[in-house]
Amino acid sequence: MAKVIIYSTPTCGYCRMAKEFFKEHKIKFTEHDVSVDEAKRDEMIEKSGQMGVPVIFVDDEMIIGFDESRLSELLGVK
Repeated sequence: MAKVIIYSTPTCGYCRMAKEFFKEHKIKFTEHDVSVDEAKRDEMIEKSGQMGVPVIFVDDEMIIGFDESRLSELLGVK
């Protein structure tokens, strides 16, 4: 199974949509709340060059924002 990491904030609607997508498809994921975790926020910015969320990694593949079709493709779900 793919390793899924999401950098998010509690107030982000697209983050909520991504997490609901993972739960709906029974995809295990690790969440980093960058609103309170400065080290993870810095890590996200360094890896992605982005300050916006969500930033999602499926293994080594980075997705900026909630791209349901790309996530479905990478995770093999419909």
